[in-house]
Amino acid sequence: MVKEIERAGIPVVHIATVIPISKTVGANRIIPAVAIPHPLGEPNLAKAKQKEIRRTLVEKAIDALQTPVDSQTVFED
Repeated sequence: MVKEIERAGIPVVHIATVIPISKTVGANRIIPAVAIPHPLGEPNLAKAKQKEIRRTLVEKAIDALQTPVDSQTVFED
């Protein structure tokens, strides 16, 4: 689905725990997530720390959306 959305001219960011799968499905902008059972946080952390992790991921995604790419790109730290 990400390829079709991109083909329509809408940039997509795929936040994923398993990067090779994101590449296989054709995602052009990939953000590594935290972990498979909890991709956007760690439930054992304090709520403030969880919020910080999520905010960082969303900020990375927004930056990735604004970045022109010609091929699959993983936006690491």
